[in-house]
Amino acid sequence: MILVTGATGFVGRALCERLKGHDALRIAVRNPIAGAWAEPSDVVQAALDPAQDWRPALEGITTIVHCAARVHVMNDDAADPLREFRRINVDGTLRLATQAAEAGAGRFVFISSIKVNGESTVPGRPFTAQQAPAPIDPYGVSKWEAEQQLRKLSAETGMELVIIRPVLVYGPGVKANFLNMMNWLYKGAPLPLGAIHNKRSLVSLDNLVDLIVTCIDHPRAANETFLVSDGEDLSTTELLQRMSQALGKQPRLLPVPAWMLETAAKFAGKQSIAQRLCGSLQVDISHTRERLGWTPPVSVDAALRKTAQHFLEQQKQ
Repeated sequence: MILVTGATGFVGRALCERLKGHDALRIAVRNPIAGAWAEPSDVVQAALDPAQDWRPALEGITTIVHCAARVHVMNDDAADPLREFRRINVDGTLRLATQAAEAGAGRFVFISSIKVNGESTVPGRPFTAQQAPAPIDPYGVSKWEAEQQLRKLSAETGMELVIIRPVLVYGPGVKANFLNMMNWLYKGAPLPLGAIHNKRSLVSLDNLVDLIVTCIDHPRAANETFLVSDGEDLSTTELLQRMSQALGKQPRLLPVPAWMLETAAKFAGKQSIAQRLCGSLQVDISHTRERLGWTPPVSVDAALRKTAQHFLEQQKQ
């Protein structure tokens, strides 16, 4: 039987939709009302908290897919963000995993983050699953610390651990910066991003979910770490052009050199935004492909079209 945490989140909900009809699926949600789309008998209310008692939810569970987390936010209002990330993402996760091992679960699939590897790469030198982690922000640090604690627990108990580090995930219903990008393109706003020659890896929701499902029971996934992307890296300019095409819009991209944008951002105190728009972040998924015999089933353009279709449907409401 499979337990999915964070089942009403962006990734968790899509995963549960994929597993719908599975005769051995249980979901964990913070808010029982938010989980009403599932069968009531398969929903448990539980918070990712160091004090949470997971034992009732873990009865009969053989595999946990842990999607729940305190996620990265742009303007964190916590007094001590790192402490709060650690409380939820490290201590809360370890509480769940420890009780899962005690309950006899055989595998724990942990949805981590590429932020464990770092924030940027040199073009042509992508992150790999084997290189030393170098997290920078509190979210990335908490995910790395959680990985280390889970590895220790796995070694002590024999419960198999699978770690998946996604890059930026997009798909129908995506929020935050990706949604802002679509809004700009839809409205025809002129954007000074027509001459950006970086390279960034992305992963569509469908491709990430497909990998997670593969890792639920693949024998060669045990005790491995996998990076995941669509397998095609895009510059910011290319992404805007192809997203515009998916939206049926003509992009208005001004060819402002990246160095000018970075200089302006520095004076405005927005270096992090410039880094995401102008910097590179690539991952090498060859280990994922070779170890699991896995290939991203959905192309970038198909995934962008699906994302755009959902966005356009929302505009009509």
